Amino acid sequence: MQRQSIPAELLADVENYLNITWDDETTDNKIRGFIAAAMAYLNEKGGSVLDYDADGLPRTLMMEYVRYARDEALDVFENNYMALILNMQNGRMVREYVESTKQTEA
Repeated sequence: MQRQSIPAELLADVENYLNITWDDETTDNKIRGFIAAAMAYLNEKGGSVLDYDADGLPRTLMMEYVRYARDEALDVFENNYMALILNMQNGRMVREYVESTKQTEA
């Protein structure tokens, strides 16, 4: 997703999560960039376009990625969240397997 197309509601949710309570276009643009980078990274790890609007693992990981990016700590993000990233990947593979077995049974 391009940073210009980040929905205003998602930006507001992320800024609330980060305790950003002021209105500043420079900050908004920086956070939009972090959100877009997080989505690209997590979509790659997840193997598809993930849903960041619904509460769940992709949204949680996106918000944490943005927090780490803002704090200039991305070098440790993957190590700290490897278990959740693997959980997300395994969940996708299980869902794909279940769907494939339903199709072969029909």
